[in-house]
Amino acid sequence: MDMEDNWLSMWNDRYREKSYAYGISPNQYLKAQLDQLPAGKVLLAAEGEGRNAVYAAIQGWTVSAFDISIEGKNKAMQLAKANETHIDYKVGPLTELNYQVGEFDVVALIYAHFPPSIRSEYHSHLSSLVKKGGKIILEAFGKNHLPYRSQNEKVGGPNDQAFLISIDEISTVFKDYEIIELTEKEVVLSEGTYHNGVGSVTRFIGVKR
Repeated sequence: MDMEDNWLSMWNDRYREKSYAYGISPNQYLKAQLDQLPAGKVLLAAEGEGRNAVYAAIQGWTVSAFDISIEGKNKAMQLAKANETHIDYKVGPLTELNYQVGEFDVVALIYAHFPPSIRSEYHSHLSSLVKKGGKIILEAFGKNHLPYRSQNEKVGGPNDQAFLISIDEISTVFKDYEIIELTEKEVVLSEGTYHNGVGSVTRFIGVKR
């Protein structure tokens, strides 16, 4: 198996478990941002089992989501049904999913750690999907995270420095955005089985010029 096959297999195995890997409650950073905005169209990248997508749908957003894992989609659709709401969830490579330029008010990347070989391409593609005046909302493990993971594997996150997200990378890729927040900071995570403990995360909110 090549790297991409291994990557897909890992996520399918994780999402095949009965429990929700990162819980069914939304990421708190994303929730805080969405709660301040009027509902519109949102795209959740690498959305996994749907906790953030379902929350947004409950709040009245028109929700699109994608992931490479069919097992993640299956769990997300179960969660949406349990909450009597609807999300549009696609499975496959981002570049083949036919989202439209300027389609979304918000694109959210919550622990969307794409492989380094495609990350810049994906970030640029996602940027093109945000309408003028729309927002990128991002939370992901930052470049300072590995020592935290070494002390406590339960905090989760990649164990490869190349998969971690730097402030410099974000400011370069999303250079057409007014920066509302861009920082790496220590946070306490309590999200399902795989995000528990203190870690270092990069957070970004940008408004497209």
